Amino acid sequence: MANFYTDNDDIQFLFKHMNVAKLAELQEEGFRFHDEFEFAPENAEDAVDNYERALKSLGELCADEIAPTAEHTDIVGNVLGDDGLVTYAPGIANAIKRLGQADAMGFTLPYRFGGINCPQLVYTMTNDMVSRADAGLMNVYGLQGIAETINAFASEEIKQEYLPNMANGDWTGAMVLTEPDAGSDLQAVRTKAYQDEDGNWFIHGVKRFITNGCGEVLLVLCRTEPEYPDGRGLSLLVCDRGPQVKVRRLEHKLGINGSPTCEIFFDNVPAKLIGERKYGLIKYVMSLMNGARIGIAAQSIGIGEAAYRIARDYGHSRKQFGVTIDTFPAVRELLVNMQVDLQAARTLTYFATYSVDFEIDALKKQAYGNITDKAEKKQVRLDAKKYGRYNKLLTPMSKYYASEMSMRVANDGVAVLGGSGYMKDYASERLLRDSRITTIYEGTSQLQVLAGVAGVLSGTAMTVLEELLEKPYFGTDEWTEDTKPLVDQIREGLADLEEAVVFVKAKSGPYKDLYARKLVDMAINLTVGVLFCDQATSELEMGKTKLAIAKHWLNWRLPENKMNKDKILSGVEDVTADFETLAGPVPVLA
Repeated sequence: MANFYTDNDDIQFLFKHMNVAKLAELQEEGFRFHDEFEFAPENAEDAVDNYERALKSLGELCADEIAPTAEHTDIVGNVLGDDGLVTYAPGIANAIKRLGQADAMGFTLPYRFGGINCPQLVYTMTNDMVSRADAGLMNVYGLQGIAETINAFASEEIKQEYLPNMANGDWTGAMVLTEPDAGSDLQAVRTKAYQDEDGNWFIHGVKRFITNGCGEVLLVLCRTEPEYPDGRGLSLLVCDRGPQVKVRRLEHKLGINGSPTCEIFFDNVPAKLIGERKYGLIKYVMSLMNGARIGIAAQSIGIGEAAYRIARDYGHSRKQFGVTIDTFPAVRELLVNMQVDLQAARTLTYFATYSVDFEIDALKKQAYGNITDKAEKKQVRLDAKKYGRYNKLLTPMSKYYASEMSMRVANDGVAVLGGSGYMKDYASERLLRDSRITTIYEGTSQLQVLAGVAGVLSGTAMTVLEELLEKPYFGTDEWTEDTKPLVDQIREGLADLEEAVVFVKAKSGPYKDLYARKLVDMAINLTVGVLFCDQATSELEMGKTKLAIAKHWLNWRLPENKMNKDKILSGVEDVTADFETLAGPVPVLA
């Protein structure tokens, strides 16, 4: 029987290699929930077994029921009726039902709301598998961050009203942020929320490009303080899908056609305030967006996985000049780089998610831990600050790298198939179309780079790298004889990064923005390199494979770092200084 977990050696390896037992201890808060909920694990071994059984169950569902409908879903899409209601494609509707029955729609929610209380890392693994099956479905399944935001910031009354139905899959949600004139610049949101004489809240305005905007639970970013034209005037509210919420159109898109993208008119819709006024963007939405960005990174990996598998199979079976085309060096290079690129994105994203789990644990202890010991309280505060700083770097780096990887691998997948890849006989062309959006929504690659470069220039990237280089993070206690030479190469690469950072910090602001991508690429190449070395210390069988992966990665990427450093140190600014000359005049469009 097909299974998207058991057939994926890399996901299985990372599940076993990374310290999932430690995450279980944090997530289960010392396994205290077992006393109240019989199905909650009683120890780390029990928890890890639960997680793996959930992954296997979902892997089977992805392979047997979701993936077979993806092609049909891409063709038929979703339908907006005359009554303003959206009907999902049959495959999407069935998948949501089956995921609810499998208790997968409340993957990270607490037991008391009907969730299964899994760490973010395990949830990211499921997003990876679901996206391989159907990237459009992941945009509904992967919106569980909406429920997490309600759980983190809403009142108990609101939690009880919404979370049980979200956990069992009866209700899905949408994060309703973007407007026609407020995309990347959410400070420009104009949709307003106001109170009547009795203190009841209402929402009025238009939102656009809303993923799953037909969902039952809508988290809406609104302007509640008209005297503040920027982010200080925004609050987050929740409302139900109802007669005053009108889906005016469904967008016609290049890809992910299983995901309904809606334009919505809110006609004085009753709503409830989440948390406090004025914190909608600066606190609640930023938290929501960080989770969503990890989700898109996982979606990108799933698309890349699907594209690679088709290309690898085709290369091994297609014959030209009497031999299979995967014997040609040019095709071999494509396939090897696709696979290593894919594993790099998964490695970086899973490590980022692991760090997110530690930050969540520290924040929960700060808020609800009732810690009385001063030393422990200080340590929790330091942990929250440390992992918060790490994740401001790792989250945008993961989203940026994984989404760009998805496009590269999907594009190279079509190249391996040649003319067949351009045709609809294979899913390769659909995966290429699906991959394109990953670099755009939840913050474009350009925005992720700007977020990531702040961590590179501040020294956070160097701190993370030095911590990783000190000794293997998940593997053996010390670097092995095989990995020591590779680690030394990475340490030498730190000097290149540091030299580039010093140079950029001495230049003006525009220079930083111009070379931000190259700085972030350098940091990513080093971070992935040391994580691959860590994996190569594993005693698991795949550790030997990871050693070869690490060697190839460093042979591929360290020369790129040298090149990027030279470009950064060149001081050349012609792109900005001579823009009008180089770009030419603005054309008159017919």
